[in-house]
Parts: sequence; structure tokens; C-alpha cells
Amino acid sequence: MKKSYKIDVDCANCAAKMEEAANKADGVNEATVNFMTQKIKVDFKDSADPQAVMADILKRCKKIESDCEIYF
Repeated sequence: MKKSYKIDVDCANCAAKMEEAANKADGVNEATVNFMTQKIKVDFKDSADPQAVMADILKRCKKIESDCEIYF
């Protein structure tokens, strides 16, 4: 299942780091962060719970940029 979410990210470099972190989360096939559109697109594994995965991704992103928000 693929879903897109609004993300607050301050720079392209941070977006790249967040994308790398999101791809390490359990339940993610592929994640992409687009700084220009302020969107994160996530392709979830079939057995994944999207809410739990997004909570994990948000936690990982906040380690990179503490004021990051993902609206899910």
C-alpha cells in the first residue's frame, strides 16, 4: 500500500537524511521525501500497520530535525 503525507522539513539535505532514516523503518518497502513539495511517500509492506510505521518514521525524523512534523 502506498500513501503520501505532508511533512515539515527545513532543507534538502535534511530531507535526504530523513528519507534514508525512513527506509530503515520496519514495514517500509520504500520511502521518498521531497523537499520541494513537502511530502513523504511511503510504500508499506503488506503486513505493516501504517499508523505504527509512521510513528516510527516520525521518531526517526525527529532525531535529524527536532521540529519535524508528519501529518498522518
